[in-house]
Amino acid sequence: MQAEASAKPIFHAEHARGTPVALITITVMLGLIMAIIDTTIVNVAINNIGGNLGASVDEVSWVATGYILANVIVMPLNGWLTAYFGRKNFYAASLAIFTIASLLCGTATSIWQLVFYRVLQGFGGGALQPTAQAIMFETYPPNKRGAAMAIFGLGAMVGPAIGPLLGGYIIDNASWPLIFFINIPIGIVAFIMTLAFIPNPHFIAKPKGGIDWWGLGLLSTGLAALQYVLERGEHDDWFNSSTIVLLTVVSVVTLVVFIWKTLQDTHPLVNLKLFRFRTFTLGNIIGIVTGFGLFGTALILPLFLQSIMNLTAYDTGLALLPGAIATAASMFIVGRAMNRFDGRLLIGIGIILFAWSCWIMGNLTSDAGIMDVFWPRIYQGFALGFLFVPLTTVMLGGIPVQELAGATGISTLVRQLGGSLGIAVLTTLLTHESAIAWNVLASGVTQTHGYPLTLLSGMVAQQSAVIAYDYLFRLSAIVFIASLPLVIFMKPPRSHGAQIPLPAE
Repeated sequence: MQAEASAKPIFHAEHARGTPVALITITVMLGLIMAIIDTTIVNVAINNIGGNLGASVDEVSWVATGYILANVIVMPLNGWLTAYFGRKNFYAASLAIFTIASLLCGTATSIWQLVFYRVLQGFGGGALQPTAQAIMFETYPPNKRGAAMAIFGLGAMVGPAIGPLLGGYIIDNASWPLIFFINIPIGIVAFIMTLAFIPNPHFIAKPKGGIDWWGLGLLSTGLAALQYVLERGEHDDWFNSSTIVLLTVVSVVTLVVFIWKTLQDTHPLVNLKLFRFRTFTLGNIIGIVTGFGLFGTALILPLFLQSIMNLTAYDTGLALLPGAIATAASMFIVGRAMNRFDGRLLIGIGIILFAWSCWIMGNLTSDAGIMDVFWPRIYQGFALGFLFVPLTTVMLGGIPVQELAGATGISTLVRQLGGSLGIAVLTTLLTHESAIAWNVLASGVTQTHGYPLTLLSGMVAQQSAVIAYDYLFRLSAIVFIASLPLVIFMKPPRSHGAQIPLPAE
């Protein structure tokens, strides 16, 4: 960890002399928002897609799972691929793959054809977020990186909330292929702007040693197996399934071998030595918790709204929208605050506020209304801005600029895996805690008092679910608070005005 003290981030000032920063920002944000929204917009259309293509629930679930599997394979390779193909070519190719795959998805006539196209789309989409983050971080000078990450965070954090709302509206008023077709014009514009405005930084050198096919195979197999276990574990009853057991063993063995091999390689496929920076390591641990909270609560809260409050998919999107608006507002506030306050203080505020919002939602009852959810969602949304912007800025602040592409790929993957872990843990506990609550409540029903047994059974089931949801909200709060001490050990940000220019070419 001593390397962090001596490492010097380098500010690449070329953008200020050439392409306007605003055009670079618009270009990468178009690709980012398109990819982020597409991750969640499909979820509300799953039933319609299954019905239209004659697919079972298990089969249609692969429309979402296939996309995520492809995502997690590409994310850690971001640094190597950027160096091999060049920043401009790689980002443009990712946009092209995503856009063409979107067209193909909308024309699919069978479920497995659609799943195949979604995997292709995932390979393109998996590169867009970390590459966009690296470009933004390099483009802005150190004293404006907080603002840059605030702009980036608008897409990364607000996008998942907009996706279900937009998807619900399209499904209610059009047909499911439109959720893919709307990507096409955005993708074309972003592709053209990338070729016109995104530079190829001269400090990114083409990797030596060629393609490490063994390393690529080990990494792809390990991450795909791990993501499958996290995505499908609850559905397949975890380790009672031979498939889950087998893939768990495969993921552990291949990833351990990959890590050992990578640490020995002179020119590794993924630069794991980035974890020599203490703040980067601690930031990624907190990133797992952030992903746990963001993805986990983003799953259980809509489930509560639909199963307990009986809201439609579109109404659920409207109920979640205030949180997205609060996140957008906090992004701008914290972007300015980064120049005045220690980023670690802002991270701590975000963690505490998010934990508090989850604890409040742990008091929801079966009679809860929209206003019972409104303010906790506002607090939660506001907290995300305080979490994401300073965490990203502080975590990447000590990384040399030539290693940023790899660092953003790793951090994006870690946050994604944290989210998958959160979803896996919370869905498993939801089933488990509901069953426990059911047994306790049902044992207390000794007389029907004239009520039909079916009605009583429904009431017990609903109350059991409410108890389970409340337990999960409070567990999420505890997980966030448990990560708070890590913030103290992160390295303080450097002077905001410090800029170290690259030597002239």
